[in-house]
Amino acid sequence: MTAMLWPLVLYFVLVTGLVGALVALSYVLGERHAEPAKGEPFESGVVIVGSARLRFSAKYYLIAMFFVIFDVEALFLYAWAVAVREAGWAGYVEALVFILVLVAALVYLWRLGALDWGPRRRKRNAHAPSGASPHAVVAQ
Repeated sequence: MTAMLWPLVLYFVLVTGLVGALVALSYVLGERHAEPAKGEPFESGVVIVGSARLRFSAKYYLIAMFFVIFDVEALFLYAWAVAVREAGWAGYVEALVFILVLVAALVYLWRLGALDWGPRRRKRNAHAPSGASPHAVVAQ
């Protein structure tokens, strides 16, 4: 067992030594000056104006989570597509059920309004006359 383990130990020692040597070389040969602009954030040659701390709506994160979830589902379908011949008709039916569940989840999220980015539209009052403002409805 130890005869089979020595190449792994040798590889570990060599990699650790190489990383240590590169870090030490960088420390010895690296520049040692501190200028006032060194600590400033820099993005593509544009000087930063204002704070980088922005508040995002919770819907932004919901959309990101939906993307990750549906992206992982696409990965599962890709794996199924690779093994479609071995899976046969049973695999086809399982993939079809899987896709139907995904579509049902997407329709549910859509109907729930979780995918709406824009401002909420006001629904027209069904009892208001066609030319009247929706705010002008008086209780009868």
